Amino acid sequence: MSEEYDVEFVEREDREARFLVRGVTPAFANGIRRAMVADVPTMAIDTVRFIENSSVMFDEQIALRLGLVPLTTPPEGEFVEDDTVTLSIDVEGPDTAYSGDLVSNDELVQPADENVPIIDLKDGQRLEAEADAVIERGKNHAKHQGGVGVGYRHLQRVEVVDDLPEFEEQESQIVRGVIEEDGELVSTTEFDHDLSKRYPGKEVRLEDVPNAFVFHVETDGSFTIEELVTRAADTIEARATELEDAVQL
Repeated sequence: MSEEYDVEFVEREDREARFLVRGVTPAFANGIRRAMVADVPTMAIDTVRFIENSSVMFDEQIALRLGLVPLTTPPEGEFVEDDTVTLSIDVEGPDTAYSGDLVSNDELVQPADENVPIIDLKDGQRLEAEADAVIERGKNHAKHQGGVGVGYRHLQRVEVVDDLPEFEEQESQIVRGVIEEDGELVSTTEFDHDLSKRYPGKEVRLEDVPNAFVFHVETDGSFTIEELVTRAADTIEARATELEDAVQL
């Protein structure tokens, strides 16, 4: 992949990143976006068994909240789609039950965040339950979408056309994402997304850079940005191989 495509990170954190990919078509860029949202398997709670629930919420409401707690997803090959991991919770009021109170029987599958509130328990109330987590894909249920915010834009190049006429008032020119300026990548947050602040007194022109797209990706903590993008690319490669094999039959 590195021989065909050029990837450059603009901003990079464990759960959020912005990166540029050159040498890809719009169809391929959209395919990667869709794969990150729908095709990368993640762990999520699927079944809940209540031992005691004396809170003010019905079992079904708490089960829904538990299902939306992001869980860390093990490396590929550790689990298949029929495997389950059991997590238990036992909290007695007065207290608040948080995602961090979930205890897993597998160290590879843990709450990605410990501070997701589940239920506020009053004095004498208790929540005790067991839950089974399974690995599935986002196309089957939104709780399995590891990419919670995935989008892309064309990389845009800025060209200074001329100075503005002496008495012409400069208007705001809003652009969002990343621009290319003399070969350097600049996030539009650096100038409040307004080109008139970047180029005061100048007339500028924007144009899309062919086959260059800036991705903005955020995960729910199931895995890092690198893992999400790599696994998404792997799913596309696997589907292409399946199609190639099917055509040759």
